[in-house]
Amino acid sequence: MKGIEQIKLISDFIRYNFKIIFANKFIYFLIAAFAFFLMVSGIMLFTSASPEESDIFLTLIFPGILILFYPVIYNIQSDKDTRMLEILFGIPNYRYKVYLVRFLLSILLLLLIMTLMSWIVVFTVIRIPVFQMVYELMYSLIFLASLSFLFTTLIKNASGAAVVMVIIGLVFLILAEPLQSSKWNIFLNPFDVPGNMSYAIWQNVLYQNRMMLIVGSIISILWSLINLQKREKFV
Repeated sequence: MKGIEQIKLISDFIRYNFKIIFANKFIYFLIAAFAFFLMVSGIMLFTSASPEESDIFLTLIFPGILILFYPVIYNIQSDKDTRMLEILFGIPNYRYKVYLVRFLLSILLLLLIMTLMSWIVVFTVIRIPVFQMVYELMYSLIFLASLSFLFTTLIKNASGAAVVMVIIGLVFLILAEPLQSSKWNIFLNPFDVPGNMSYAIWQNVLYQNRMMLIVGSIISILWSLINLQKREKFV
């Protein structure tokens, strides 16, 4: 009976946090993500040029950013606005039980939607390796989600964190061409192999880029959890 009660408690906890993720304006970001995806997919269908896997990667990046943007950045702000922050801070190890779980649920939701969109591409535009595509997309998206989470805990304001992330996105957008094949490009496209670079060197660049994104994501999440211990700065 105790095991059943624990399972029910965990399921209720997950269901409640999914409600928090889907609350308020998230549905608008989700609609915008699918609208952009369907629009670009429709354009690809009616163009004479055949789309490639590298094009699909770029097409899916932007919807992924829209989907992770709201639940990650407005994670803490929503609790503050609904006056639940003090209650959550009273839970032992709250940073692991609440915000980390909510962050992971947001990533899981992102993973499922990216998989769905990839399968839609397979049936409507071009046959692609779905799981490899989603796997490669998640490196950049998880890094951006972790960085957004970090800036939210540093700035203590969701709108301010959103502005910072937009500026970072614009900087990398401006530097897209110079950093196209660089390991420092957070949007490095693994399906766009440079013609002037050997395959071995390209694989090394890709490996270094992925390792930096992984390390950056881990550091950002741990730093965020440390920041969340200073509760007086959030209330």
